[in-house]
Amino acid sequence: MEYGCQSEVGTIKRLLFKHPSEAFISDENIETQWEDLNYLGSPDYNRAVSEFEGFVEMLERHVPEIHYLPQQDQTGLDSIYVHDPVIMTSGGAVLCNMGKEQRRGEPTAMEEFLIGLDIPILGSITGEGQLEGGDIVLFDKNTLAIAEGYRTNREGIRQLQELTREIITDFQIVPLPHWQGPDDVLHLMSIISPVDHDLAVVYSRLMPVPFREWLIQRGIKLIEVPDTEFETMGGNVLTVSPRKCILLTGNPRTRHLLEEEGVEVWEYEGDEISKKGAGGPTCLTRPLWRTD
Repeated sequence: MEYGCQSEVGTIKRLLFKHPSEAFISDENIETQWEDLNYLGSPDYNRAVSEFEGFVEMLERHVPEIHYLPQQDQTGLDSIYVHDPVIMTSGGAVLCNMGKEQRRGEPTAMEEFLIGLDIPILGSITGEGQLEGGDIVLFDKNTLAIAEGYRTNREGIRQLQELTREIITDFQIVPLPHWQGPDDVLHLMSIISPVDHDLAVVYSRLMPVPFREWLIQRGIKLIEVPDTEFETMGGNVLTVSPRKCILLTGNPRTRHLLEEEGVEVWEYEGDEISKKGAGGPTCLTRPLWRTD
């Protein structure tokens, strides 16, 4: 069974990307979309391609199997952030129902591709349910935390609980704050990134007290992202294997704190592919299979 992720820190064996040439397509296409998608600025296509290829080259040294989504008419610039439209479980893929209206076509576009990789579809979030992959953090094969906020609602959570009732026994529901409102992106993974089973990068100022205490009770040591590095996505860390992770450049204090805990940190340039669209290294990747 070469699919499924039992945690956010298991070794990545299969990984999904979408290249900017298939998501951004061209500078002309970017200009028609970026403002409506609430990007911080218009990504430069050629620079985005260069950044992305440097990011992938780093991961190719450590991940044995990498796949790329093709261009799809029902998707836009945000489809480069492949983490959000699908959740990987040991029972197969769960197709999300995106809280951001402009991304509603992404889960369906991903379905046929996953089936082609022999990954079964466990189910879909439908109707009034909303759910995005960035709002879920897996801690072990039976336990996940899921945010309730502007991108994931209570009905989406209920449907996921029903679909995974034979797999996940412990759901920790984490209410998210208003922060900068519904047009901004604040996922659960904006404020927590596990880097080992007993270590996580967090931004506690946006974290509900009961959830933070739950993490500590699980024996997880918390590395606090400085205020100055939250906006540069210091809290969005992609763990490739335990205590080996990728961080966006421009977060030197977070990197130092990680290295003090014995974590090996690699950095990538992401002004065009990450900062302007508010999507860090976890957002750019969808692990299809992790092994603990």
